[in-house]
Amino acid sequence: MRAEEEPRDRVWERRTELPLFYASLVFTAGYAVRVLATETEHIWQDLAAVAILVTWGCFLADFLIRLVLSGEKPRRFVRRHWLDAVVVVLPTLRPLRLVKVHDAIRAKGRRPRRSLYPRVITYAGLTSLLLGFSGSLGIYDSERTDPASPIHTFGDSAWCVIQTLTTVGYGDVAPVTPTGRVIAVGLMVCGLALLGAVTGAFSSWLIQVFREEDEEGGEGTPGNRSSPESPR
Repeated sequence: MRAEEEPRDRVWERRTELPLFYASLVFTAGYAVRVLATETEHIWQDLAAVAILVTWGCFLADFLIRLVLSGEKPRRFVRRHWLDAVVVVLPTLRPLRLVKVHDAIRAKGRRPRRSLYPRVITYAGLTSLLLGFSGSLGIYDSERTDPASPIHTFGDSAWCVIQTLTTVGYGDVAPVTPTGRVIAVGLMVCGLALLGAVTGAFSSWLIQVFREEDEEGGEGTPGNRSSPESPR
């Protein structure tokens, strides 16, 4: 029997995963230039704006092409791929697809995937870094012009994001603008999810290690092996 062919939208997604990941890095770099390098020459600001528009157009085109290739109704496709729809609106959230990106890189190099626990911790760490940087840029961009905001530098914004992602929340620095608060809420949700994933993976790994040690120790206990007869 002939093997079932892979759906066209899956083939497209597999082939474009890495190029779109690189495009997301270009988008983030362009956004960083627009936010942080405000005193540079206008040529750099214009180039950053072009990079942002081109990469955003790539994300939009990718979403529409996958919609057409899937043959599904738009509403059902958006429900199944809600994260991709959110990425089209907010491309800085592209790092949340790091799981598929990492698997695509290892598959391209014909290397086997890592075991579950290292993968979870690696994904969570990389996602936290990229998401934290993107969130810091967004909060700083929305808060720096508000006189009532305590966030006046990028360092203040990064400190606020660190508190939010780690769910610490000291309260000394917090966004006051509607956009900044929406970004903070998104970071709270992502922080809880990442913390839960890492904690769960680490706990499962410890349980597995202790279980293996108990099984190995149980095989060698005096009660499980025959003791030599004592001399009379």
